Amino acid sequence: MVKEVMKEIGNKSREFYEFILPPVDMILQNDSLVVAIDMPGFDKKEIKLRLNGNILSIVATREDEVDGTVIWRQRPRSIDKKIKLPIEVKDDDNPAASAKYRDGVLTLTIPTKTGKNIAIE
Repeated sequence: MVKEVMKEIGNKSREFYEFILPPVDMILQNDSLVVAIDMPGFDKKEIKLRLNGNILSIVATREDEVDGTVIWRQRPRSIDKKIKLPIEVKDDDNPAASAKYRDGVLTLTIPTKTGKNIAIE
């Protein structure tokens, strides 16, 4: 009975992570928004990013090949997250967004629309 309860807690914990997380930090630097996303355990080939307007879509799926019986499984196998960015993104055909993945952290740099200065007479 205890084994079943622990297994169910592990499943719910992983489902929570897949739904709520991954943790995301956003920092406005000059004319860009820098977004850091914690995605440990995923390979960069398993991560797909899409920017549509100011909606950032993150999809990642990994396959776990396990020899033996799984006792406890909490780490997420898939992430499907859409994040509304708090700024206006350049909406031309080539927004020049870039992404790097290092040590389990995905870092995106997204150029933002810049306003126009208004001269005072």
